[in-house]
Amino acid sequence: MSKNIVVAIDGYSSCGKSTLAKALAKKLHFIYVDSGAMYRAVTLFFIRNNISLNDSAAIEQALKDIHLNFHSRDYQTHITLNDEEVSEEIRQMHVSELVSEVSAIKAVRKEMVRQQQRMGKSKNIVMDGRDIGTTVFPFAEVKIFMTADPKIRAERRFKELKSKGEEISLEDIFDNLAHRDFLDTTRKESPLTRAKDAIVLDNTTLNEKQQLEFALERILPFIQ
Repeated sequence: MSKNIVVAIDGYSSCGKSTLAKALAKKLHFIYVDSGAMYRAVTLFFIRNNISLNDSAAIEQALKDIHLNFHSRDYQTHITLNDEEVSEEIRQMHVSELVSEVSAIKAVRKEMVRQQQRMGKSKNIVMDGRDIGTTVFPFAEVKIFMTADPKIRAERRFKELKSKGEEISLEDIFDNLAHRDFLDTTRKESPLTRAKDAIVLDNTTLNEKQQLEFALERILPFIQ
């Protein structure tokens, strides 16, 4: 490779974006950057510090105090919030219920995009999120837009949370995903939308191995 390669993966919540991105990064020896985890970490900081989403001055100040980093351990990518490991806590429902609102804030998106673009300048990366192929890396070599049947997405999320011991109903998760879809696709700042040159990957009936093979077929021509 004569230059750094960026693989941008966008799509709806609980479509398996991070699962695919992690598998690609491991297979290709790229760095995995979980943009969704970044927004979740910001949301967690806001919750802990009682930052009102209507207080622009407090938000601007809070962003100056938020330092995010990724590190790998046992082939897994972990995120730290001000040097504290928060990879598990940011996946809990109290964060999920607020993350779309936080992600819609202009100042938050501006700061996260700045950090994400910095990461992509010096490394081969796989990044997943909502606006990676449209806003963060519009000139990414490969763009994939993931989707799946809403009921399947809710069932996957339900199994994930249940395996971690979190008590919540399938109906509540379905409603949460529907609400997040609405906010993500209608927000003013960088709404979730498919880039014109993005490849659609509907993984409703695909397993992890099949979706990995699908993606690799599109990426390998750029790195051989």
